[in-house]
Amino acid sequence: MDTRLNGQRALVCGSTQGIGKATAMELARSGAHVTLLARDEEKLKSTLAQLDRSHGQDHSTLRVDMSDTIAMASLIGEYAAAHPVDILVNNTGGPPTGLAHEAEITAFENAFRQHLLGFQTLVRAFVPGMKERKHGRIVNVISTSVKQPLPNLGVSNTIRGAVANWGKTLANELGPYGITVNNVLPGATGTERLSTIIANKATKSGDTEAAVTVEMLSEIPLRRFAEPAEIAFAITFLVGPSGAYINGINLPVDGGRTASL
Repeated sequence: MDTRLNGQRALVCGSTQGIGKATAMELARSGAHVTLLARDEEKLKSTLAQLDRSHGQDHSTLRVDMSDTIAMASLIGEYAAAHPVDILVNNTGGPPTGLAHEAEITAFENAFRQHLLGFQTLVRAFVPGMKERKHGRIVNVISTSVKQPLPNLGVSNTIRGAVANWGKTLANELGPYGITVNNVLPGATGTERLSTIIANKATKSGDTEAAVTVEMLSEIPLRRFAEPAEIAFAITFLVGPSGAYINGINLPVDGGRTASL
C-alpha cells in the first residue's frame, strides 16, 4: 500500500487534539507538509513541535475559530493565495449532547455554522487551486450517526447528516477534476469528547462511569474503543495514492458497532 505524500500540503482542522492531531501526525510521517488549524495558540505550538520532519517538510499553523466564518474566510483566503493545498481534512469538535426536540434553535444554528459553513468556507478557498492542478483530496470527519442516529446526540445527528450529503454532492461535482471527497465516520474513539459523553450518560442514568463504559463496549463487536491513530490511518489511506479511486463514500471506522451495512 502506497501512502507516500511527499511534496503535498495538507491542512488539518481541529488538529491539536484527538482525531485531528493523530491525523496531522500521520500525514507528516507520510511526508506531507502539514498546516495545523485550531483555536488554541499554545496547543498549536505544542503540536507543531511534535510533527515529523524527516522528509524536509515545512509545517505551519493557522489560529482560526471555525465558528467565526467571516473572519475565517478572510484569513483562509490569504493563506490559500500563498499556499496550494492538496489535502483538506475537515474536522471539528462535536455539538453538545442532548435530545433533538429539546435543543434550542441556536444550538442547531451554531453547529451548522461551525461544521457545514466552516467546511464550505475552506472548500471555497482551496478547491479552485485543486481544480487547476487536476488533483485534490478532501476528507470530512463526521460520525457513524450518519448511518444510525445515536441516542442523546440530537443536534449532532442532524448536522452530521447534512455534512455527509454535502460531501457526497461535492464528490459528484469535483470528480471530473481529479478531486476525491470522502466521509470518514469514527465510532466511539478514545478522545476528550468520548469522556464527556460517558460522563453525561452516567449523570443522566445514575450509573457509574465505569458501568456506562462497560455498556458502551458491549455494543462494539471488537469490545474496545478506537484509538485516534486508527482513524488517522483510514484518512491517510484515502488521501494517498492507494486510495485514488475511492470517491463519495461513507467509511465507518467503528469496530463493527454500526448495525447497518
